Amino acid sequence: MSEFDDRKRAQEKKYELDQDAEFRAQARRAKLTGLWAAGLMGMTGDPAETYARSVILADLEEAGEEDLFRKIKADLVAKNVAPSDHLIRAKMTELLAEARAQIKNG
Repeated sequence: MSEFDDRKRAQEKKYELDQDAEFRAQARRAKLTGLWAAGLMGMTGDPAETYARSVILADLEEAGEEDLFRKIKADLVAKNVAPSDHLIRAKMTELLAEARAQIKNG
């Protein structure tokens, strides 16, 4: 029975590590998306980094990515920068793939 228990523990550990990596990728995606949006709004340097941190916090409000989308969309509209919803979502998808690759590669 111990071989079965060892396999079960290994699977549980892998699941835990996968979940941790995905959480970090989601947070990294929020930061990258925030930096992208900051650039569209003309921010650079410290203001862009501060804005990106606010996007990360906004992304933690609820499960999924709708909170991230709403924050980015509202902030861009407030600054009279209005890319289409499709463009924002496509960029979020692109940046999630980039974030996952960054996490995987260290």
